[in-house]
Amino acid sequence: MEPVIPAQALCRLDDIPDNEAIAVDIRIDDELDNVILLRRGNDVRAYFNVCPHAGRRLDWAPGKFLVKDGVLICAAHGASFQAESGVCIGGPCRGDRLRAVSVAVSGEDVVLA
Repeated sequence: MEPVIPAQALCRLDDIPDNEAIAVDIRIDDELDNVILLRRGNDVRAYFNVCPHAGRRLDWAPGKFLVKDGVLICAAHGASFQAESGVCIGGPCRGDRLRAVSVAVSGEDVVLA
């Protein structure tokens, strides 16, 4: 059974610095999950904040991420993920991917799609 994700506004587009990432909490099936929002221009990608290698969060401090040249780097073990696809391109989980969350930009807001 697929999780039930009610419509939620996550943040404003300008809350995410261009070419960087922030973390937000979303509610799924009455549980809170942490999600990474990565912005490039007006495009926003979202992934659950869980590294497939060890199940840890990817941020080096709450809501702070290492993003360079379109690559998100896990602070724990250095796994590197393409921001556009979530595919691991280097590190201990190479070839695996982050679990995507469907989001859209609606006006100035980033919302669950």
